[in-house]
Amino acid sequence: MRSDNWFKDAKYGLFIHWGIYAALGGIYQGEKVPYGAEWIMRNARIPGKEYRRLAEQFNPVDFHAEEIVRKAKEWGMKYLVFTAKHHDGFAMYDSKVSDYNIMNTPFGRDPLKELADECQKQGMVLGIYYSQMQDWEDENGWGNDWDYKKDEEKDFEKYFYGKVEPQVRELLTNYGEVGIMWFDTPYVMPVELCKELKRFVKDLQPDCLINGRIGYKLGDYRQMSDNEIPVLSFPGAWETPMTLNDTWGYSSIDHNWKSAKDVLYKLVDVAGKGGNLLLNIGPDERGQIPQKSIEVLDEAGEWIRVNGESIYGCNSRLDFQYEIRWGKITGKDKKLFLHVFEYPEFPYEILVTGLRTKVTDVYMLEDKRQLEFYQSYEPARDEYRFRVILPETAKLNKDLVICAEYEGEINIQKLD
Repeated sequence: MRSDNWFKDAKYGLFIHWGIYAALGGIYQGEKVPYGAEWIMRNARIPGKEYRRLAEQFNPVDFHAEEIVRKAKEWGMKYLVFTAKHHDGFAMYDSKVSDYNIMNTPFGRDPLKELADECQKQGMVLGIYYSQMQDWEDENGWGNDWDYKKDEEKDFEKYFYGKVEPQVRELLTNYGEVGIMWFDTPYVMPVELCKELKRFVKDLQPDCLINGRIGYKLGDYRQMSDNEIPVLSFPGAWETPMTLNDTWGYSSIDHNWKSAKDVLYKLVDVAGKGGNLLLNIGPDERGQIPQKSIEVLDEAGEWIRVNGESIYGCNSRLDFQYEIRWGKITGKDKKLFLHVFEYPEFPYEILVTGLRTKVTDVYMLEDKRQLEFYQSYEPARDEYRFRVILPETAKLNKDLVICAEYEGEINIQKLD
């Protein structure tokens, strides 16, 4: 039984963008297609009849659900979101609503069922992505105006009642407990249909969370823009979906990978503002996770295994008024975690300006080594200062975490 706050405490999830678009790897007719390998059908305006032929050869024999869920746990993720149907309309699960699904490929297996079983077995929360408005395969779904009518001329309600609701029913009745229904690109979908979709989900699985992209603020949590982190903390539950390189689906030509340090900096930044980071991988046409993704997430996962206390459950809202030059801060349970990404030069001091709260103890999280610290107030400038002296010989392995325990409530000075 999950707690009511499981999502806010989770902080880190794995997004999996995978579909028959992986067979193209971002290239069509020998040319690189910009803006998202998973959008290649629309961006290259590939005729539906031609695009459907990708399914005839799709056979990802290297897909192993057990390995993916196990790796997600090793990387420190607490939930997983799988693309059951993306904008191209192809169902990556056994759908009886449409024969345009993975069971009608040489692969002939249901990867969502295999992932759902492994999530239950390994204690991972399952989330399911479903594109509820765009569907480039359906004549009444939005987005395909090169094979079908213009969007405003389509019978969207026919699509909604004929495909969306029946497929969402399949997803919420055939795959056990679903933690999140993750919708996307609602665009100008009528609010009445969005409300009906929400009621439909909650009737089937009352405890299933709905992300913000159901539209019209009807979701259970706020969905930030892709790869965007708010400047200040945000009240309530929220999530930033993020790529490891520049695209969501597999691309054979996108090698602009984030480093492990980049990933940790983003994760700490998001957690410090009370949110979750949903970080994406894009398996290739054989079902393999790109090796570089594995290397980066393995490295970040090693750090998380040691320092996870400074991430999970960190829901303190810590909006300091000055930019922190050396790193970021997370907090929970009468503790501040000072994440040092840039190690200071002599005198090896990090400074937090504006903390009124009394600190009682400071130590390195990794080995509990005690550190010197000072708090002061300068009345002439009306300025509170909290300084920590770091060891001269300490090693900065991506992110050095200092724990500062305090008494009372967090009190951050506001500039006026």
